Amino acid sequence: MQLSPDRRPRIPAGIWALGFVSMLMDIASEMIHALLPVYMVTVLGTSTLAVGIIEGIAEATASITKVFSGALSDWLGKRKLLAVLGYGLAAITKPIFPLAASLEWLVGARFIDRIGKGIRGAPRDALVADLAPLELRGASFGLRQSLDTIGAFAGPLIAVGLMWLTANHFQTVFWVAVVPAVLSVVVLIFGVNEPERPKALRHIRMPLHREELARLDSAYWWVVAIAACFLLARFSEAFLILRAQSVGVPLTMVPIVLVFMSLAYSVSAFPVGVLADRVNRLTLLAIGLVLLFLADIVLAFTSNLLSLGIGVALWGLHMGFTQGVLATLIADVAPAELRGTAFGMFNLITGIALLLASVMAGMLWDRLGPQATFLMGAVLALMTLLGLRAIRSRLPQLSR
Repeated sequence: MQLSPDRRPRIPAGIWALGFVSMLMDIASEMIHALLPVYMVTVLGTSTLAVGIIEGIAEATASITKVFSGALSDWLGKRKLLAVLGYGLAAITKPIFPLAASLEWLVGARFIDRIGKGIRGAPRDALVADLAPLELRGASFGLRQSLDTIGAFAGPLIAVGLMWLTANHFQTVFWVAVVPAVLSVVVLIFGVNEPERPKALRHIRMPLHREELARLDSAYWWVVAIAACFLLARFSEAFLILRAQSVGVPLTMVPIVLVFMSLAYSVSAFPVGVLADRVNRLTLLAIGLVLLFLADIVLAFTSNLLSLGIGVALWGLHMGFTQGVLATLIADVAPAELRGTAFGMFNLITGIALLLASVMAGMLWDRLGPQATFLMGAVLALMTLLGLRAIRSRLPQLSR
């Protein structure tokens, strides 16, 4: 029986609100992060390898924190409290960036900010899964990802405008970023209502205990393995900024590369999420890998703004085809009472992969140049695509 148009399932208001929370925090974060690699290299004299290590360790710190926050949300049976804590911590650290007088202060602020991201990440994703109707799970994750990414391209765009208006005054841009960070916490507190925990749902006493982790079956671990291979092939976006600088993009306009990337990401994430509720999800991941391979090839051989823009746009499209789909797959295969733990473990392992990828990318860049960095990514993307094809027939439960 088909539902009448006014009774069709709709994405809940809480998921829209979570999307706007992510969007506001991403505006704040990307206003800073779009400029931070260039600021560290050109103003503070930091090496490219050091940027790769700092970025990789910062993201790995967030991923490690997600394990414990996700498990804690399963133990408490509450997600919103930890999300508010994580977003609040990130908002509080934003003023450190304009006040920092040395690299050590910037690194400290970056790590504290990533700890906040780690605290909020897994509980927020589990909350999306808790709120989303089953038949709209892919669309719900795609919507949150799309709104989040609107912030990711609005932030660098605002940063570019402010850098132009202030004659490259980094600290002014960093101060303005404080405003959307605070607003994101306000929207989360007053705009998101957490659903009641079903009474029949099993209470988890020790989410990280071996017996509980054993309830995450082989399908879950295959999804995690696929995602880790993705991250090995896709290092930090900081290298897109550095690539733009290497082909002669003026300092004021360098953050525009993140605008193009995030725009492509944003416009594709929600439609791909809707498709994920209708077509084979592994097919969408395969398309994402092809896009990543093409992006790496273009960026490896780019020598002008046109090819740089094409490579960056392909990179963003690959993100749109993969990130929401991977989150949807985790929600599909994880038991409801262990969703926080499942997202936490997922983020830990993929964070370690990102750390390794960023360090390798930085080493190759310093020793052999940017071309070698992106060719490494292309080779790893192709290997991951071949691996995905090999396991696809063995995992029919992931192909719905």
